[in-house]
Amino acid sequence: MTHPSAHAPATDRGAEPTDWVLALGTPGHEQTVAMRQLHGLLVRAAAHQVWRMRSLVDGCSPERVDEIANGAADVAMTTLLGKLHTFEGHSRFTTWAYKFALLQAASDVRQQAWRRQEVRLRDLDPSDLQLPDRRPGGPEQEAEALDLASAMARAMHECLTAYQRQIAVALLVDEVPIDVLAARLGTTRGALYKTVHVARTRLRAELTAMGYLDEPRATGAAAGQHTTDPAPEQP
Repeated sequence: MTHPSAHAPATDRGAEPTDWVLALGTPGHEQTVAMRQLHGLLVRAAAHQVWRMRSLVDGCSPERVDEIANGAADVAMTTLLGKLHTFEGHSRFTTWAYKFALLQAASDVRQQAWRRQEVRLRDLDPSDLQLPDRRPGGPEQEAEALDLASAMARAMHECLTAYQRQIAVALLVDEVPIDVLAARLGTTRGALYKTVHVARTRLRAELTAMGYLDEPRATGAAAGQHTTDPAPEQP
């Protein structure tokens, strides 16, 4: 079966801009060419990711891969252009751009995979926190990991509501895409993000109180300092 990137739409394969940000942000012929080159790059990156994950989608032919990849590239390009001002040059621009396409393509594939699957909210099961059969380290590390897993399960049952546990399990354990879960539950992404945020905050506080996590260190204004950390350069 032919890799779908071989079917990617033809693009202007001339020399890439020496300054992508300038080329994409300045109206004119150079911007048009840069836009076309960028979209072609995103399509190829997305196609590669979709092809890797194609087993998750029933009947995923090369044509279907191309369809998903092109849709993902369109969304990724819109997102990237909206964040163009955040590119700081710590990596190559194309490397930075690839991430947008890869993340969007992976998200789209997972949504396709869950489209026909039943989404069932369930509570935490002991097997959800079981350690893999093969673990690095010796008996001491294994005992510590088992102790932490047990503490995590205890904390989830003691400080989270049943609904918070169900949402956390669906998103973090069963890996249901948040858009799919929101649609099935008749709620919003924002509401689900808030539920998970509250759950994580409570778990961290509980595990800290139990001695499994260190107290968070004050930084920035909280420590009387006026320094700020640069935002991470990522999609």
